[in-house]
Amino acid sequence: MNKLELILALKNDANISKSEAAKVVQIVFDSMTDALARGERVEIRGLCSFFVKNYKSYTGRNPKTGEKVSINPKKLPFFKCGKELKERVDY
Repeated sequence: MNKLELILALKNDANISKSEAAKVVQIVFDSMTDALARGERVEIRGLCSFFVKNYKSYTGRNPKTGEKVSINPKKLPFFKCGKELKERVDY
């Protein structure tokens, strides 16, 4: 399912216009993105959680030349599947 399919599902289930459904989906995604950018955890009970993982700097290697490269510290979003979703998928 992609974003457009999610919008159409919301439109049909909630009996609202496509533009209203698109606005609702965009608000939800923007709110989740903003929370993650602030370093907050986003949890949707029974489905999943998103949080930001902090990675320390380390020395890597350029696979093409073999040269050592310093990798800067970074923050990346991380997805963790919820128990109910795992059970539902692995029926």
